[in-house]
Amino acid sequence: MKNITVIGAGTMGNGIAHVFAQSGYDVQLFDINEAALERAVATITKNMDRMIAKEKLTEADKTAALARLATGTDLKAAVSKAGLVVEAATENADLKFKIFKDLDELAPADCILASNTSSISITKIAAQTSRPEKVIGMHFMNPVPVMKLVEIIRGYSTSDEVCDAVVEMSKSLGKIPVACNDYPGFVANRILMPMINEAIISLHEGVAGVAEIDAIMKLGMAHPMGPLQLADFIGLDVCLSILNVLHEGLGNPKYAPCPLLVNMVTAGKLGVKSKEGFYDYSNGVKEAPVSSQFK
Repeated sequence: MKNITVIGAGTMGNGIAHVFAQSGYDVQLFDINEAALERAVATITKNMDRMIAKEKLTEADKTAALARLATGTDLKAAVSKAGLVVEAATENADLKFKIFKDLDELAPADCILASNTSSISITKIAAQTSRPEKVIGMHFMNPVPVMKLVEIIRGYSTSDEVCDAVVEMSKSLGKIPVACNDYPGFVANRILMPMINEAIISLHEGVAGVAEIDAIMKLGMAHPMGPLQLADFIGLDVCLSILNVLHEGLGNPKYAPCPLLVNMVTAGKLGVKSKEGFYDYSNGVKEAPVSSQFK
C-alpha cells in the first residue's frame, strides 16, 4: 500500500495528505474543486516550512515529500493505482455514501477504503460497497500533522487483516492507532461532544459566561483549550451534526443538542470558519474576545 489516495482537500484532507507524503507514500489528493487543491498544496507547503523553522524537517525532506504529492479532479484517475483510499469529505452521510459507491466501482478490487468520519457509521458506509470487509474508519485528529492519535473504527464486517494493515500503516506515519468498534460517535466524540454540549447548556442556562466556563475547564481540568473555544475550532455545525448522530443513533435524550447551539448554527455563527461563534475571530484566532452576543 505505497499508493494512497485522499478524497477531499479541506483541513483534514490536506493534513492527511501531508503526513502520508512526508512519511514516504505516493499520494494522490483528489477534490472536485481545483482552487481547493491549490489551497491545500499551499497549506501543506506552509506547514512544512513551519516544521523546518522548528528543525523538525529539512528542506530536502520537504522537497521530497512535495514531489510525492500529486493532485487531480478526476476520481477514476486518482484511485486507479490506490492500495488505500482515505475519504475526508464533509461530514455528510449522503455525500459519503455516494463517494463510497463510486470508490467501490473505480478503485482496484484489493484496495482498502477508509473514512475519516468522526461519527457516521462505518457499517452503513461499508454497506454502500461490495467489499464491506475492506472498509474501515481512520479518524485522524486536527491538526493532523501534529496530533498523534488515529481512532481506528472497525465496521461490523471489517476483516482482521484489514484492521491489522491499517494499524501498522498508521504507526508508519508516526501516529498512535487505537481501535474501537462501530457505535455512534465511536469513543472520541461520544465522550467529547456531550462535554461540549453541557458547556453550551451551562452558558444557555446562565450558570456562567463564555470566558468563565472555558477558564474553569482549562485551569481546573488542565484542558489546553476550553470547551466553547474548542467547539468554535471544530465548527459549531460539525458539533451539531455529531450530536444529532449520537441522539438519533442511541435514542437517549441526554445527547440532544442544546437549543442555543441549534440557533447559532441556523444563524450562520459557526465558529472560526465564519469568524464568529462563542468568540469573535474577525481579527484572527489569537486572543479572540468573547462574541458581543454573550457580553
